[in-house]
Amino acid sequence: MKTLLVNDLTKRIIVCLDVDKGRVVKGTNFKQLRDMGDPVELALDYEKQGADELVFLDISATNENKGTALKLVTKIATHLSIPFTVGGGLRVIEDVKAFLDAGADKVALNTTAILKPEIINQTAHDYGCQCVVVAIDVNREVPDEKNDNPELGVYINGGRKRVDLDFFDWTKEVAERGAGEILLTAMHKDGTGSGFDMELTSQVSQQLPIQVIASGGAKTEKHFKQAFEKDADACLAAGMFHSGEYRVDQVKEYLNKNGINIRM
Repeated sequence: MKTLLVNDLTKRIIVCLDVDKGRVVKGTNFKQLRDMGDPVELALDYEKQGADELVFLDISATNENKGTALKLVTKIATHLSIPFTVGGGLRVIEDVKAFLDAGADKVALNTTAILKPEIINQTAHDYGCQCVVVAIDVNREVPDEKNDNPELGVYINGGRKRVDLDFFDWTKEVAERGAGEILLTAMHKDGTGSGFDMELTSQVSQQLPIQVIASGGAKTEKHFKQAFEKDADACLAAGMFHSGEYRVDQVKEYLNKNGINIRM
């Protein structure tokens, strides 16, 4: 139920950086991690390439690592001019405050948002809806003899634990509680290179008055075009950019030529 004004906003390309103990890493399901480099250097490179925003996910997300993460956020804020979101290990409103005060523009809440949904309201009230990104990991369950139509399972703890939530009810509640954006990661698409789940992205985007970020499955510039044509407000990717197969500016040039309203 978005207004025309929201749909007419410039589409965004967001690059995701997984950070472990102060270094950017790349792996599969958080396993077999390989060091990809310094997060500040990579962030600046993606900014030069034309990324509209960056998302930093602290995948080690422990209390011991929080000091390192806060120092990193402060350093990034000093050098970076585009918005960046920080997620991972934000368990209480004091954590949110610490990272926003350190210079992050937004926080991404996932497991905590489900276990303590009032933190969405608190963050929106204290810092504004534009600071609140709720990440939702959803999986189309494999049908079996009892279930011919795959359900949409909502997961927490890095996709390891399913929770008893109706997917569409949760997206609606997230919007009502004051989130400014939903980062919608299709687990069944992640790592497949088959493109975003356009159908699901479109359903959520059309039903809610907030921004929806498509995530999971991007491999080519055509996948971005398809998602934007299905009402995604932004698209997030990691592997296709980290691998060097595509640059952000290359994807943007393709989108621009194909009539997508993108910032060049």
